[in-house]
This record gives sequence, C-alpha cells and structure tokens, in this order.
Amino acid sequence: MKNITAVALMLSLGVAGVYAQEWPVKMTFSGTNVATTINLQPNTITDEQHSAGNGTFGPFTFRELHADLSPSPQPPPGCSGPNFAIVAGAGVFRFQDGSLLIVTVVNGSGCINLAAGAAAIAVQYQITGGTGRFEGASGTLNVTWTHRAVLRNASNAPTLLALTGEIEGTVSRQP
Repeated sequence: MKNITAVALMLSLGVAGVYAQEWPVKMTFSGTNVATTINLQPNTITDEQHSAGNGTFGPFTFRELHADLSPSPQPPPGCSGPNFAIVAGAGVFRFQDGSLLIVTVVNGSGCINLAAGAAAIAVQYQITGGTGRFEGASGTLNVTWTHRAVLRNASNAPTLLALTGEIEGTVSRQP
C-alpha cells in the first residue's frame, strides 16, 4: 500500500511540473512621459515613458516606447474629447534582483479630457520573455494610467507629462 501511495504522489508531482506556473499581477507606478524623435511607425508620434513602482514582484522600474496615432480609428468607449490609439511599442520592467520582464504593445488607446487637463490611457501588453526569475515568461498585462502636463513647449503643446497608474494581469512561466 505504501508503494502505491508513493507512486501516486510521484506521478502527481511530475504532472504538476509540466504545467505553467501562473501569478496574478497587481502593481502601481508613477513617472514621466515625453515625446521623442524616434520613429517607430510612419505618421505617429513616439513617446518614451520612465516610471517606477511596486507590487506583486516587488519594486521595479519600467521603461517603454510607444507610437501614438491621432485621432484613433476607433475612439475609446465613452470618449468625447480628442483621442489617440497606441499602435506599436515595447517595454522592459526591471526588478530589484536584476530580473527583467519584457513586454510588447498589443493595443491601446487614450482619451484627453481638456477640462481636467489630463489624459486617460489603457494599454494591453503581451509578455514576450525575460531574464532571471522571468526567463521564458508569457502572459498579458493591462495597464491604465493618467497623464497630466508638467511642461509645455513654445506651441503650448504638452512636452513633459507626469503619470500615475495601475497594472493587472497574469504572468506565466514553465517550471
């Protein structure tokens, strides 16, 4: 009887090792966003985001480039102001232990509220890998943030934006 129990336990542990480990993700962040001269895609404006935060995997920094297309071919639901689509981009999360989590933009959009002087943005990222504890990672992250202008250029267009946001999703990794 002991042998049958031992074999059953070994088989169940072996089978569990085949399945991906999944972690629900919840993080918050803040930082800055600026337009760059980098051209990720024709007829778009490329923005660069630098932020830092904390959450499920501990403290992190996030650096990301994304291309905005204005106006959006499909405005965000409920958006009555100026709007834009986020059509391309990628980013890297760096955690305190040096592990990296790499993401690419799947889709996104933003809506500018002129009265409030802010923009609400929502982006879906696909996890495409990483290093350290995120080697071979996959999954999706849904990121929402709000921009507020800190500095405007000579044409009165926002040049430096402060941002705060939240991240939710799932990270999967094969053991």
